[in-house]
Amino acid sequence: MKLTRITQALAQFLDISGEPEPGAAVPEILSIHYDSRSVTPGGLFVAVKGLKSDGHRFIADAVARGAAAVVAENGASFETPDVPLILTSDSRRALAIAAGEFYGHPSTYLHLTGVTGTNGKTSTTYLLESIFREAGFATGVIGTINYRYGGRTFPNPMTTPESLDLQKILADMVEAGVTHAIMEVSSHAIDLDRVFGLSFDLGVFTNLSQDHLDYHGSMESYWACKKKLFTEYLPDSGKDSSAVINITDSEGTELASAVSVPTYTTGSDTSDIFLENARIDIRGIEGELVTPLGRITISCTGIGQHNIENILCAAGAALASGATLIQIGKGIAEFNVPGRLERVPNSHGFHVFVDYAHTPDGLLNVLETLRPLTRGRLITVFGCGGDRDKGKRPKMAAVAEEYSDLVIVTSDNPRTEDPSAIIGDILEGLTSQKLEPSDFDDDIRPRGYVVEPDRQSAIAFAIQFAKANDTVLIAGKGHETYQILNTGTIDFDDRIEAAKALENHG
Repeated sequence: MKLTRITQALAQFLDISGEPEPGAAVPEILSIHYDSRSVTPGGLFVAVKGLKSDGHRFIADAVARGAAAVVAENGASFETPDVPLILTSDSRRALAIAAGEFYGHPSTYLHLTGVTGTNGKTSTTYLLESIFREAGFATGVIGTINYRYGGRTFPNPMTTPESLDLQKILADMVEAGVTHAIMEVSSHAIDLDRVFGLSFDLGVFTNLSQDHLDYHGSMESYWACKKKLFTEYLPDSGKDSSAVINITDSEGTELASAVSVPTYTTGSDTSDIFLENARIDIRGIEGELVTPLGRITISCTGIGQHNIENILCAAGAALASGATLIQIGKGIAEFNVPGRLERVPNSHGFHVFVDYAHTPDGLLNVLETLRPLTRGRLITVFGCGGDRDKGKRPKMAAVAEEYSDLVIVTSDNPRTEDPSAIIGDILEGLTSQKLEPSDFDDDIRPRGYVVEPDRQSAIAFAIQFAKANDTVLIAGKGHETYQILNTGTIDFDDRIEAAKALENHG
């Protein structure tokens, strides 16, 4: 692809300078890069200011590796390269635009659904994927756990990939015959323009609660970012786009009144889509799904009110995408999400669940689900990630303490932080009695909390003292198969550790 084609695309959205002069030799662009280490001869290097490093510092390295041209930001400090240089006011948007042009704007050939919200994004995408499968749609999914299409699954390093990677994944999906793509859209992705230039057919809003304030700074900023998918991206998609909005909380109600595209509301008996005569127990959910197109009895093995909200969002999205009620019912019955209230099987008479809940609201949803279904003690194992929002740590502790008989505080992904400092922040939210392992035996079952920084030992301790009819919740990591420490990343899976502990249970 000639560089002029990319510069023409950039000029449609951004002020740029440095376009090749008429008649001048114009390089052929064979690839696009935002990491100088990946540059190959004939590549276009887009220098992006990252959260930890500035790509402008690596322009010389990119050129040395064979970059045919460079896009950089006005006012940035860098050594002028000896290749065509295009200057713009926003290199992140430039990367998204260039990537879209290079890969042929694949989102325009897909029915693209974006799911955003603090909690429930992953479960909703799995539900919708299950329904789409029943509807016979060739489906691809990009989400927190992985991205997958055509029977293949790939690891995903972030909820929403960088714009260049995202455009390539979508292009690969188109080439593989995918017709319907579903993607989780994080607030970071919206704010960092990773989804800029995508043509969405449908936007789904699950809910809003505190998260990522270490990045956004305030709930107002966080909420404003989430709304952009509905108030900017959907109306500007160039498609007959629509929205599905959970109006259980006030933000959803606010959003539903602000959108300008056709909308299904969900979550209450006054909304367009709701569940009537709902039954929730430890076995799952049943009820009658009521929609503008009719009603159908549904059931699934997922548990909890929050899963009802996810089901309703997915059902609305499926209706908006052309699925029938029969297909929706079958898809809901078949759905399962790794690491979301995932049951660890055992024959000891108690229940063990692993869940990804890592925010106060997420933990509250899970514990509010498990508490009334638990006939014995509810034992909660949790920690908080390092280098993330510190304000949620005592709030999560308070939630865990309110609903649990025993709280075991441990490490999550401490990253570069001292695990003991993270635990110290968590303990500020606890007011009950601190216990030691010596306080427990087969006959003594005290209430309070235990501190066990080693996550493997914390899981083993919780399961060791569980009795018949108890429930053990291991929260925070869910589907993750690793733990991020200051010394690096190690293999670690809560489900595997719980299974090991269950084997050793007396």
